[in-house]
Amino acid sequence: MATYPVPATKHELTEDCRRCPALVADRECISWGNGPLDADVVVIGEAPGAGDPDANRWQGGNWTGLAYTSRHSGRTIRDLLAKAGYPDPYFTNAVKCFPADGEGSNREPTADERANCRSYLRSEIETIEPVVVVPTGKHATKSLFALEGIEIDGFLDTVLTPVECPTLGVTALPLLHPSYQNIWISRLGHTPESYRDALTQQLDTLTQRQS
Repeated sequence: MATYPVPATKHELTEDCRRCPALVADRECISWGNGPLDADVVVIGEAPGAGDPDANRWQGGNWTGLAYTSRHSGRTIRDLLAKAGYPDPYFTNAVKCFPADGEGSNREPTADERANCRSYLRSEIETIEPVVVVPTGKHATKSLFALEGIEIDGFLDTVLTPVECPTLGVTALPLLHPSYQNIWISRLGHTPESYRDALTQQLDTLTQRQS
């Protein structure tokens, strides 16, 4: 796996946010989006994990304040997008703060927490005006689709399937969450290589179609 420089610039939408008391109590900092503001592709994670403050580079968004900068998920998704030919998308999270499980790890964000953060996600998409938005995992996909009033029955059926989001003016292309990528790729009938190639093909088609 390649090693990428941890981004230096976060795009803060507010100096502080206290909409979710449980998240405020457990977070170290808000994990904001990072990347070029004119990116064609926006990648959405679920929420920052606990991270590792003692890591040399990849401490994670809960400590860096930058989405997708953890040693495992951050490096995995950045490596996948780079190998697919898109090394510089904009990375953000559906929920900007670490949802602690009380035992030092992370839990799934609640429906209220996802809803409370949704206006930030909308603002980022409206500012960047990407061609494609790539939500990674079930919760990120549900958060994005909620902005369009789209409901899904089975998340896996949406993976690598373009979905038009006319209100936002983008096409969504859901992916597996990088933490579960190696587990689910084979169940979708892919190898790591064919999964990456399918991502490349879809992104190339979608971005060229809109250019």
